[in-house]
Amino acid sequence: MKVLVTDKLDPAALTRVRAAGHEVVERLGVKGADLVAALEGFQALMVRSGTQVTGDVLRGARGLKVVVRAGTGLDNVDAATARELGVTVLNTPAANSISVAELTLGLLIAFERHLADAATELRAGRWERTRFAGHEIAGRRLGLVGLGRIAREVATRARAFEMEVWAHDPALTTWPTGFDWVRRVELPSLLESCDVVSLHVPLDPGTRGMIGAAALGRMKPDAVLVNCARGGVVDEEALLQALEAKRLRGAILDVFATEPPGEHPLLKLPNVLATPHLGASTAEAQRRAGDDAATALIETLGKLGG
Repeated sequence: MKVLVTDKLDPAALTRVRAAGHEVVERLGVKGADLVAALEGFQALMVRSGTQVTGDVLRGARGLKVVVRAGTGLDNVDAATARELGVTVLNTPAANSISVAELTLGLLIAFERHLADAATELRAGRWERTRFAGHEIAGRRLGLVGLGRIAREVATRARAFEMEVWAHDPALTTWPTGFDWVRRVELPSLLESCDVVSLHVPLDPGTRGMIGAAALGRMKPDAVLVNCARGGVVDEEALLQALEAKRLRGAILDVFATEPPGEHPLLKLPNVLATPHLGASTAEAQRRAGDDAATALIETLGKLGG
């Protein structure tokens, strides 16, 4: 079968798909009506987060049978329309977990120790040891909103740093095995009691804007919000107001509602540490995502061909 690839994927993964007997064509960056035209004659589409697989794209690509997103989440794929059209949609939920977890804790430490600013000042020839005195994370209470794969990796690493870990995840019918040391709480209690609140939920109608003015108002004034999940989960205007009014000590953001965010006012605040969606940007995560995507695609195309 013919497979169109529109985002950069690990070359070894594409080699595996070709070795399975499928034709692979790369058209990086194609979108919208051009994507619909490019999909003519193709049965499968492989993407990462850069390609928007909208309802219009799915309806226009009449021969499409499978969409594989190499990464966690499906917010750039209209999965509901895909189901209506009988298009199989797959992702690779486990591929990025360790990389995102490491970034979450790494950014928290960088924020508390002022590492980015200190390094910049030193490069400029200024030795500012007293100015950049920071805080330890040991003994602090970390609240995880969501306790899926990534959050569990964060919890495990936070425990090694001697943090107390609380979590809220109404989607879990049973608490995960081996995590009885994580305290299960309701969201209001987590927001009111935790020193660090880290978000680990998908972006869907139930989570969009869930951290808005009301939620931020519950957080302690000296608390820090961390979002390495999806930008739309946070009401950015409400966050801006909370930070400017010092109702919140700081925010750590790897994601934004619109990416790239452009001249975003949050980026001008000294109590915001922001990075350009680096959660999955490691060689290891890219290899795992590509390999998992190739496996899923080959198995699905095999079933369709059978």
